[in-house]
Amino acid sequence: MRGALFGLAAAALFGMSAPLAKLLLGRTEPQMLAALLYLGAGIGLLLVRARGRTRSEAPLRQEDWPYAAAIAISGGVIAPVLMLHGLRQVSGVAGSLLLNLEAPFTIAVAVLFFREHLPRREAIAAAVIILGGAALTMERNASSQATLTGVLLLAGACASWALDNNLTQKLSLKDPMELVRLKTLSAGSMNLVIAMTLGQDLPREPIVMAALTLGFFSYGASILLDAYALRDLGAAREAAYFATAPFFGVALSVAVLRESPTLPQLIAILIMSVGVVLLLRARHSHMHIHEALDHEHRHIHDEHHQHAHQSVDATGEPHSHRHQHAPLTHEHAHVSDIHHRHEQS
Repeated sequence: MRGALFGLAAAALFGMSAPLAKLLLGRTEPQMLAALLYLGAGIGLLLVRARGRTRSEAPLRQEDWPYAAAIAISGGVIAPVLMLHGLRQVSGVAGSLLLNLEAPFTIAVAVLFFREHLPRREAIAAAVIILGGAALTMERNASSQATLTGVLLLAGACASWALDNNLTQKLSLKDPMELVRLKTLSAGSMNLVIAMTLGQDLPREPIVMAALTLGFFSYGASILLDAYALRDLGAAREAAYFATAPFFGVALSVAVLRESPTLPQLIAILIMSVGVVLLLRARHSHMHIHEALDHEHRHIHDEHHQHAHQSVDATGEPHSHRHQHAPLTHEHAHVSDIHHRHEQS
């Protein structure tokens, strides 16, 4: 339940970004806006947690830096720029709905490359969501603005975020605040350098403040909550909850941009809703084997964590230290968190 709540809260905050960012696009360039959004996220998280890392969380180590760099580039530079360029060519409603493609893309990467399990029901649900995205291209009048180029740009953004989600899940046992601050500040800095190299100027001060504020809530707080959801649920299951984000964006597009959903968009809403419900209702339980594992993360001494302590290890719970897992075979309901990566049964 905790992971589900984190995922839904992250989705709601991120869902607001598409229609609100579309309002800002008329006043600044996409690359500069991406820089301001991520800098707002990083600066805001620095202010929220000015004190040091708590000992109960595992710090990032040298071996984590290549993954952290890939996260910043794929999710912090490539994805938002593609999204902002795509939003210029689609309506706010269409853009919000197309962001739902992030869920099936995340699931596909998780299953094909990161050993997450996905039963047939979830695979069908992912296919339904993709079908809903395809329905957005049915409208051909100017008011929908769902051009093929815009759809492809937003699909590319979702694919980049799918890679980001899976890499973040791989590091989700480390301190989420440290990881998200590193991602947002590095992504914001890289986007700012690129924007200035391209000759893009900072917009007026009110636009800068609006972008920084939007970035803190829709990127900083959202990404942080999403990192906790990825830790608890795994990337594939987290994607199911995060798939609700576009619906928050649709509601805001109708309220703020005064847009009215067209018939194809209503069909897309219906199709995507069916897919999301199927994903949310999925359950997974079977006899499985835990292989021997050595790693470091925040934990308590539950049935998956029975180990001796060294004299230098923290004793209060929860705590973090390097520990070993002995092989274990048992059966219970589970998701594809870091302790449950096994061949599908």
